[in-house]
Amino acid sequence: MAANKPRFRKDADAAAPGATDDTVAETASDGRKHPVDETLPPLKMFTSGLQHVAAMYAGVVAPPLIVGPAVGLTAKETAFLMGASLFTAGIATLLQTIGFWKVGARLPFVNGVSFAGVAPMIAIGKDRGHDGIAVIFGAIIVASLLGFVLAPYFCKLVRFFPPVVTGTVITLIGVSLLPVAFNWSQGGNAAADDYGSMTNITMAAVTLVIVLALRKLLRGFLQQIAILLGLVVGTLIAIPAGITDFSAIKNADVVGFPTPFAFGGPQFEIAAIISMCIVMLVCMTESTADMLALGKIVGRPADEKIIEGGLRADTLGSAISPIFNGFMCSAFAQNVGLVAMTKIRSRFVVAAGGGILIVLGLVPVAASVIALVPLPVLGGAGIVLFGTVAASGIQTLATAALEKGENALIVAAALGIGLIPIAAPQFYHGFPESLLVVLDSGISTGCVVAIVLNLAFNHVGRRPDAEDEEQANGEHVVPAAAGVGVH
Repeated sequence: MAANKPRFRKDADAAAPGATDDTVAETASDGRKHPVDETLPPLKMFTSGLQHVAAMYAGVVAPPLIVGPAVGLTAKETAFLMGASLFTAGIATLLQTIGFWKVGARLPFVNGVSFAGVAPMIAIGKDRGHDGIAVIFGAIIVASLLGFVLAPYFCKLVRFFPPVVTGTVITLIGVSLLPVAFNWSQGGNAAADDYGSMTNITMAAVTLVIVLALRKLLRGFLQQIAILLGLVVGTLIAIPAGITDFSAIKNADVVGFPTPFAFGGPQFEIAAIISMCIVMLVCMTESTADMLALGKIVGRPADEKIIEGGLRADTLGSAISPIFNGFMCSAFAQNVGLVAMTKIRSRFVVAAGGGILIVLGLVPVAASVIALVPLPVLGGAGIVLFGTVAASGIQTLATAALEKGENALIVAAALGIGLIPIAAPQFYHGFPESLLVVLDSGISTGCVVAIVLNLAFNHVGRRPDAEDEEQANGEHVVPAAAGVGVH
């Protein structure tokens, strides 16, 4: 009988003793709906959904705000990209919460643009303008469709992505993005006269202090959006300093639809596709971790069927996203924490949030407001945002039993190789151009090294009984921390 139980049920039940087979069912024994399937009064549904949007808003618009200027887009085009990301995040969230057929975890699960793809996308499209965006979109579509096909099998491979791998990758994501925050703090444009000026760096420092103070002083919902509030306050302070650009909002349309393939049809390059396939594996791992955590919180343990549906929604949403000029979508772990804090478990609340995201995406002027934020202000907040990602990876590594076997060596080698593009940007200058897309992304190379070394040291040649004992202790299950802060 035990062999027929869903793979993750034992782990989920142990963590949530109150979650039984009856609570997993669509209705409870007394005929009432499970809290996950309940609908709330309209006003509460809207305000609670808006709270989820507020908690994730900065994370959704940050990746296009990074990638747009890096590939050479104008302020107006970058604002359009941010609106498209809001729109596609709404679609992906509805796929997760409402779902259809075997698509969707049907949990209060928020999806949006993944930070994991930012560094590889910059490497793919840097200074290539519309062509760079087209290549990025082509790679995302192929990687996402492959992920959709692999979803039923990926559930069975989770043991190959233990904390030693996911923790290393998430740490690299944060560390790889920190130089972006430093560049913003100096002004973003190295050719500008005020690049690195005292005004810019001071503005970044002020914003950083504001965000830290808000996190310390605020509580509850306001604490959740401390970074967003810090951006608002920092921008207001920056106006009299003369470093706020109002051109994007002046040129933005009040209403508009994200025109399919506005930057041209997708282009397909092998190296770019390989790079985004690696990112997709990282995103699928993160989403699996978040589903396991969320299932425990809401009393509906995430078995293989739920995880398979969730991964299908992730990958299908990511495949649709480039059509409307959005990027790869994945779980937003901060919203998992919001569910735990508010105790509101209804998936329809998050679906309402998805609807709000779609509306925001259809109002370009609303999205362009984010473009008002000066880069030094964004840089100050970005230090916290990206540093939190790295801290989450370290938190995951703390559960990786680094004192056992060669786990510490795996982390050391993967981090060392993953940091090469940051510490020595010209290290691979003699390699073929086609390989640089992967090699110039420390996340991609670090992930590959971590996976290969984990297989070599912890799986190849291991005694079956030792591996079974490790699985029984739950060491193959990615912890909730693996997804925290990645968005």
